Amino acid sequence: AMEKSYMSVFLLLVALSCALAKEPPKKETKAPKETKETKPKLPQTLSRGWGDHLIWTQTYEEALFRSKTSNKPVMIIHHLDDCPHSQALKKAFAENKEVQKLAEQFVLLNLVYETTDKNLSPDGQYVPRILFIDPTLTVRADITGRYSNRLYAYEPSDMPL
Repeated sequence: AMEKSYMSVFLLLVALSCALAKEPPKKETKAPKETKETKPKLPQTLSRGWGDHLIWTQTYEEALFRSKTSNKPVMIIHHLDDCPHSQALKKAFAENKEVQKLAEQFVLLNLVYETTDKNLSPDGQYVPRILFIDPTLTVRADITGRYSNRLYAYEPSDMPL
């Protein structure tokens, strides 16, 4: 019986010393974590280069919620990283001061993946396309680009539009 209690105390001490010997978890500060993740390529924010000073939402649902609560319309930009037309439009959009100022009036979302929501591809799943949704959560079919076969397509030359 005595050996059992010695063994129990011994195991308890071993367990305790193991627990205490482990280093305390290091408190992570935000900055190093971000730099670790973003060092290999350029920093990737929700703006994805469309306007780093603008406030972007992460999901369609978040954009709709913000639209309803702020009474601002939503601007959704569908694009792809490896699409030259998307890249050209992004550059023109980000460099145009008037467009950037105007963009502040919207709840902003840019998507690099296709959505299953048919409201977001009313005339097809092409990129780049920009849709506007008013605070009543209605896609504005009256705000379109200049192409009849791709209503929501825009090009760098369309910035004044």
